[in-house]
Amino acid sequence: MAKPTKPAGDLDRGHMAAALGLARRGLGRTWPNPSVGCVILDAAGEVVGRGFTRPTGRPHAETEALKEAGDRARGGTAYVSLEPCAHHGETPPCAEALAKAGIARCVVAVGDPDPRVAGGGIAILERAGIEVVRDVLRDDAAELNAGFFRRVIAGRPLVTLKLATTLDGKIATLSGESKWITGPQARAIGHQLRASHDAILVGSGTVLADDPELACRLPGLGARSPVPVILDGRLRLPLSARLARPGTWLVTRADHGPATLAPYRQAGMEVIQVGDGEGGLDMASLMLALGRQGLTRLLVEGGAGVATALIRQDLADRLAWFQAPLVLGNDGMAAIAGMAVSQLDRAHRFTLLSRQEAGEDSFAFYRRNGS
Repeated sequence: MAKPTKPAGDLDRGHMAAALGLARRGLGRTWPNPSVGCVILDAAGEVVGRGFTRPTGRPHAETEALKEAGDRARGGTAYVSLEPCAHHGETPPCAEALAKAGIARCVVAVGDPDPRVAGGGIAILERAGIEVVRDVLRDDAAELNAGFFRRVIAGRPLVTLKLATTLDGKIATLSGESKWITGPQARAIGHQLRASHDAILVGSGTVLADDPELACRLPGLGARSPVPVILDGRLRLPLSARLARPGTWLVTRADHGPATLAPYRQAGMEVIQVGDGEGGLDMASLMLALGRQGLTRLLVEGGAGVATALIRQDLADRLAWFQAPLVLGNDGMAAIAGMAVSQLDRAHRFTLLSRQEAGEDSFAFYRRNGS
């Protein structure tokens, strides 16, 4: 039975906010592991250690913070944005490392649903006589860890659908012109989104039209570019495209044979095959396949077909919606295709999480209801 603990105060919330800030630094770089932040105070209440999960998931945040704190961790407090791990892998469990360091108190933002942990980390701490305070800034931590939780619980990454539209929901003119609907400040936010996601998915039509690199082009963040994923059931991707290179994942139909796929594999691309679904590749099977690859956070910048399929199948967990102060009219290209919704109570509903101005444009971030 858990020991009674004192309720968290403003000091605990402040240090946990700092731990969550550290955790955000690793988003997009630690998959398949979660991105965790840790702050350690000594017995006198002075911050003596900080750490966050390093690229590829090792070392863990607690290990980094304990290394910095050294002997000053004894008798102190650790603030951890996710329940410390309890399983043996390449390194001993972080819960055991915290106990061995002699901390007297551990403040945890949210539990870890991974069956290898799932309360086991807290149990290790409590057996060592450490006071554990739970659920400090829990909602913030749950949102930060939503991608990792989604992969653990549902077997697929958290999907963020990015849309850049006019006020009337158009992504291009009648002729197909779309560069640039939004201005430079909105595009900078879009590149920040790229830097915080494991992978970015586009359809082959986008590649044929724009020949993109899908990199993060913000100064100093080039190394944080997500894995490019191309949805190409008919194998329209030319081998001369900039994305036809090592590091790109090509998703296509299951009935393409080895000989047909050989040129793409020879170009260094990883090929993922999934079955057909309504109107194209089966999106649900695709997301499970990406989850098996270890992805936790997927950013989608596809066209109307991909966007509509994701929303229709309740696979768009978050909407990152940019709006420019333009109106193109009914003959512009719509961001979302027809969905045959005849009653409002059958509409796909989202909850606004945040809104901000981006120069002349606006940016709103939504969560799908039920996700």
